Amino acid sequence: MAALLDRALRALERFNTAHPWDHNAHYHPWILRQLPRRLDRALDVGCGSGDLARLLATRATAVRAVDADPAIVARARELTAPAAPVTFAVEDALVDTGDDGVHTAVTCLATLHHLPLAPALVRFRERLAPGGTLVVLGLSRPDTPADHVLGLLSIPLNAANGWLRNRGRPAPRPVAMTAATRDAEETLAEIALVAARILPGARIRRRLFWRYTLVWRKPTTA
Repeated sequence: MAALLDRALRALERFNTAHPWDHNAHYHPWILRQLPRRLDRALDVGCGSGDLARLLATRATAVRAVDADPAIVARARELTAPAAPVTFAVEDALVDTGDDGVHTAVTCLATLHHLPLAPALVRFRERLAPGGTLVVLGLSRPDTPADHVLGLLSIPLNAANGWLRNRGRPAPRPVAMTAATRDAEETLAEIALVAARILPGARIRRRLFWRYTLVWRKPTTA
């Protein structure tokens, strides 16, 4: 039985490799629905190949997109029209850049688990303007029965999405999936505990495809 399960898992891995799709991009429409239709300045932390930054640019006056990986930032610049109001920068998300309190939106996709959790959430809070919105799409370490049930449910849905999105044909990985990855260390409960202290009232939800979301709106008054 163990050998049969191992063969099945290897076959599934080969299938998913041949029919890849971007789990983060799947949530782009949902992320945009959390934000106003018009934005002033937006900040995208961990921008990768710039897919979300380019979407934000259709709503924002200016978008600053940052990532610690010079190679993926260079690729993002290549993929972005020169006229788009997006500035890409190789930047440590925790560095003080003198832009505190100016962004009407801060987004962070599949990047928070690469950073020290509490300091990152503090920096995101500081960089938001009063009334601004923080949207995080993150990864957490599976820990509870609910985590494992959603993870198991995601396995067949992941394969089905890969097949449908690629029309049944093998395909190369999307550029966004070439960025560096790492496993999450904190559980969702641990993340929620830290967020409750730093971002009171933040809404956190488990999601399909091994993701969770966090949405927080900064109060307009202290």
